[in-house]
Amino acid sequence: MVMAETVRALDVSRRRAARITDRTHVVRRASEAAVAAAFGLEPDELKAATRGPARAAFARQTAMYLAHVGCGLSLTDVGRAFGRDRTTVAHACGVVEDQRDEPEFDFMLTHLERAVAALIAALAPGREA
Repeated sequence: MVMAETVRALDVSRRRAARITDRTHVVRRASEAAVAAAFGLEPDELKAATRGPARAAFARQTAMYLAHVGCGLSLTDVGRAFGRDRTTVAHACGVVEDQRDEPEFDFMLTHLERAVAALIAALAPGREA
């Protein structure tokens, strides 16, 4: 009896983890695609293991911000998705949030949030940002 309950609990945990991983993957792809297009970069430039040029680094920070603030992923999940530490994601969110004081950037970010939500809907129908 206890064994059956344990197996059932593990199965539920596994399915929940798969859903979280799947959502994280979809959010990362949508954020990268929208930000790369807005910054005139290739999505692969956002996936680089090293910092890279300042423009690519800021674009990556923006994508991480959108995944965390715009889509509600935890700092840890965003870090895993982008191959960064959660403290790096927290720093990125602070950098991007500071830039929101600039009206043009805030306008662009608002539109990127909408674009990411639309991409998520296209990549994974039935899911929201």
